[in-house]
Amino acid sequence: MTAQKIVHTEQYGIVRMSEKRKEQSPFIERWGAPEVVFAVYANRLYPVSLGTDPMADYWKLRTGVLLYDVPERPVSIQGPDAVRLLERVFTRPIAPMHRWRGVYGLACLPDGGILMDGVLMRLADDHFWYVQADGDIENWLAAHAVGMDVEVSDPGSRVLQIQGPKSHAVLAAASGAPVPDDFGYFAVKMFNFGGQELLVSNSGWTGELGIEIYGHAGLDHLALWDHLMQCGEPFGMTMGAGDSMGPRRVEAGILDNRTDIDRTMTPFAAGLGRFVNFDNPHFIGRAALIEAGRDQLLFGVTCADGQPVAGDQLLVDGEVVGQVTVGDWSPTLEVGIGYARFDGPIEGGWLGRRAVVRGTRGEFAGDVVDLPFFDGDKRLPRGLPLD
Repeated sequence: MTAQKIVHTEQYGIVRMSEKRKEQSPFIERWGAPEVVFAVYANRLYPVSLGTDPMADYWKLRTGVLLYDVPERPVSIQGPDAVRLLERVFTRPIAPMHRWRGVYGLACLPDGGILMDGVLMRLADDHFWYVQADGDIENWLAAHAVGMDVEVSDPGSRVLQIQGPKSHAVLAAASGAPVPDDFGYFAVKMFNFGGQELLVSNSGWTGELGIEIYGHAGLDHLALWDHLMQCGEPFGMTMGAGDSMGPRRVEAGILDNRTDIDRTMTPFAAGLGRFVNFDNPHFIGRAALIEAGRDQLLFGVTCADGQPVAGDQLLVDGEVVGQVTVGDWSPTLEVGIGYARFDGPIEGGWLGRRAVVRGTRGEFAGDVVDLPFFDGDKRLPRGLPLD
């Protein structure tokens, strides 16, 4: 999750701000401290820094396991017309989805621009959860549900992510049983954690092996936290924040809604055309996307001599041709990396071009590359070694 606004809360921080309408985490009693820096995402506060060493936490994520308190906001869609509504909103057929599976779901505007992305999970024939990114999809769903027999609601879920190569070992310890063989990548199951039944998906926002645990209204959040931390202690699990998750999500090519992609981009421009399936004849934006160009305008950029930052200009042959949407240092590749968003197509495409990155940190050369920066086959989140 990319920070939309950095804040300090009145209770835990330095600067008093009017953030009373932002949802605070129900787990904060276990990790809140004056040194914590918060960000706002999906109208929720979450920790972007705990005051710990982000580089040490990054390597723990790469080689061990970390627990993250994240602000993703699930939405429940339930009723006889649930599939009908979802096939109206999302750019893929929904009826063929299997129960207890998740898929990546894109929602577009009538002009083909990206409204929202996230993970859609099928819990029953007529019941789905959509884990949305930053923005508002609940009202969009409700507006298009008029006249349908379906309920769109907030299940009151706060999400925890356990990420890293040892995450499934922590899952086995916390649930008291081996991880089932059918709990593959993007699978969804119910697990019992210390007497509380919770929904869990085999997914995450880091490009590593991991799980996401979905709370619900009435959950004893602090008991869950204590149980997970106790079970994770033998594996060295500690809490991480956005400053260690951020570089890894960029390395993994994970896009952030309203930062890297937005309403002015089509899925094709964002490199997400594979998630547009015209076999669904009903989805909003279909007619516009049939006519839309297929040129990809969002790529990665690697810089051996500098680190890109959001807002840096991209120049080719001395002309400004785009900008950086997010930038970071890749500890694994030992180069600066970022996402390059170009203003328009060019003959032969942008991939493989040499560009100049110009911004507050100076001017340095960069190479336009495909995303992700490594592990293009997504072996790591499947628990497989890299080739």
